[in-house]
Amino acid sequence: MKRQKRNQSNRAFCKGYLAATENKPLGSCPYANGDRHQEWVNGWRDGREDYWNGFGASTKAQKLEQFRTLQPEDHHPDGWSTAS
Repeated sequence: MKRQKRNQSNRAFCKGYLAATENKPLGSCPYANGDRHQEWVNGWRDGREDYWNGFGASTKAQKLEQFRTLQPEDHHPDGWSTAS
């Protein structure tokens, strides 16, 4: 939990990535402006590209794992887990 609070840029990127893979519009960004807004948009763009390329839930999990924003005990609503 502390890691998420300290590294809000990575968290914003992952939230944007998840929003895009859930087919949410760019306008659904919760940040008005600033660094977190830009990171969210960058994540949204990456997620949109993966969504268009047909990547599945396992690919999303692997990509989000690279950013290390989710703890091993966290689970995604789609059913995948970050635990090994």
